[in-house]
Amino acid sequence: MLPLTSVNFKAENPKMQQLFDTAVRKCLNNLNTFAGDQVLVEGGGYEKIWLETQPMGGEMYAKHNITAALNNHLLFMRHQRADGRLAGSIQGFADGTVEPQFNKFQGFCFPWSALNMYYWIGEDEDYLNQLADCLERFDAYLWRVRDSNGDGILESWCKYDTGEDNAVRYGDAPNYATEEVPPEGSTIVPMASMDVTSYSYAARDTLREIALIRGDEQAAEKWRCAAADVAQVIREKLWDDARGACFDKDRHGNVIDVLCHNTLRCMYWGSIAPDMAGRFVQEHLLNPDEFWTPLPLPSVAVNDPAFRNAPENNWSGQCEGLTYQRAILALERYGYEKIVTRLGKKLFDAVFGGGLLFVQQFDPFTAAPSIVDPDTKEPLPPDTDKEFQDSYGPTLLSVLEYIAHIWGVTMVRGQMWFSLGSGMVYTYEQVWGENTYRIESDGTEAAVYVNGVEKHRVKCGVRLITDKAGQLISTREIE
Repeated sequence: MLPLTSVNFKAENPKMQQLFDTAVRKCLNNLNTFAGDQVLVEGGGYEKIWLETQPMGGEMYAKHNITAALNNHLLFMRHQRADGRLAGSIQGFADGTVEPQFNKFQGFCFPWSALNMYYWIGEDEDYLNQLADCLERFDAYLWRVRDSNGDGILESWCKYDTGEDNAVRYGDAPNYATEEVPPEGSTIVPMASMDVTSYSYAARDTLREIALIRGDEQAAEKWRCAAADVAQVIREKLWDDARGACFDKDRHGNVIDVLCHNTLRCMYWGSIAPDMAGRFVQEHLLNPDEFWTPLPLPSVAVNDPAFRNAPENNWSGQCEGLTYQRAILALERYGYEKIVTRLGKKLFDAVFGGGLLFVQQFDPFTAAPSIVDPDTKEPLPPDTDKEFQDSYGPTLLSVLEYIAHIWGVTMVRGQMWFSLGSGMVYTYEQVWGENTYRIESDGTEAAVYVNGVEKHRVKCGVRLITDKAGQLISTREIE
């Protein structure tokens, strides 16, 4: 039986309370049932589960609903093809059937969250074995099929392989790739891709973690070396050391000279080294002329010729809720917890300032929400039922996850993270099975409780990482 979970957050700041309560309520719009299994769809007009969003989003939602969180992973594993390929999306129908769709990869925000679900559900060995088999088969598929020219770099064959809808840098590439051979007729694809190559890194690095959980040091070393080989490919063939960022290459081997945010995606997967991440963060991410705009994280640097401030679903410019969602793990992997805190607060201001509309995109210069229909790309009429239209899951879950990583509690790899942000009087309580983890803060000092017993009392501005019993493991600054 799965452990029940719930969150109770009470803030003296009325705006933060309203933001949290509204996000929790609108997440309920995205609960659905696929063939008898409760899932959390992407929402905001997207009624499927996509590999780029919904495993990651499901794991974030495990704090509130562990059943939907688990199913958002299990459905992809159950519908894995015999050749190892994972569906890019899964659609549910009213007659109780589901359709796994193999016409794109649509990202791969799956391995990290899938392994973290192992801890949320109580360390089930059968689940771990299923996950290991899934990842090993998918990694083998990638290298068997997606290195079509044998140059050692995995390829994107369509815009939706990396989820970059309408991106200028993809040029004449098709949206979908339905065959198991590279598409013909494009000047861009097959593209040597930092994203798709990182899919392999993420799978292999997670297999390393699984081997360590099993106590198999030999297998762990095998997968560590295999992951390191992929990371070296990215450094040698897609990293521009003069510019401090990664760049993809078109089918002819020419660098696609667009400074896009995708190096941050590589950080999400952990596929680049700390020195590379440090350069991208310091030289580009925090550069106000590029990615640190009034509302940070545009998809393309705003001073790049390929930038488009287009309000419709377009990965050539505006700030995406999905990028904010991925940025948490991307930055925390490399020790940039303080930037996560800054980003979260900027996102809170944008959502609240936009009238509590949780949309897909925001203008990087004004932070205004872009309210367009995801299918027609037309502005929504005034009488649109925005309660449904604006419930875009990645933005909803980003808000809830940033709150948890600034003023709350979450479980990471079986450890409990108590984030004790300053400046607000609040309580945050996470229930996990029979355990209750609670923070009480006056904005300057915070106390941590486990099952009603005070374990720690410290000055705010830090994160305490403990075991499940509340025993301190380490401390990190988050402000």
